[in-house]
Amino acid sequence: MPVQAIAKGVRMSPRKVGVVAQLVRGRSVADALIILEHTPRRSAEAVRKVVASAQANADHNHNMKPDSLQIIEISVTPGPRLKRYRPAAHGRALPFQRKTSHIRVIVDGEVRAPKKPVKTEGKEKA
Repeated sequence: MPVQAIAKGVRMSPRKVGVVAQLVRGRSVADALIILEHTPRRSAEAVRKVVASAQANADHNHNMKPDSLQIIEISVTPGPRLKRYRPAAHGRALPFQRKTSHIRVIVDGEVRAPKKPVKTEGKEKA
C-alpha cells in the first residue's frame, strides 16, 4: 500500500525544486537521502525533509520496513504566488512574484510481520 508525504507552500521555485526531485525519482529511500544530503542546492533540504517524512509515515503509521522502501512517485507542482514590489529608479515600485511549490512523495515497500501478543500465564489482573 503506497504511503505519501506532502509539503505545501515551500518558498522555492518549482523549476528549481524539480531539478533536485529528478535526481531521486525511482530510487530507494536510503539512496535518496544520501544523495540529497550531498546535493549542494538549497531545495535539496526541502526535498530531503519530505522524503524522510514519507519514510517515517510508512514506518510508524503503516508498519513497513524502512530499508525496503522505494520512491514510487515524486512530484513538484506550483503553489500560490506571493505578489511583492521592488523599489526602482525615480521613486517607482516594480511588481514581482515570489514562487512557491508543493512537493509530494509516494513510497511503497514491504510490510513487517505483525507482532505476536505476549501471553501471560498465571493470575490475571482485574
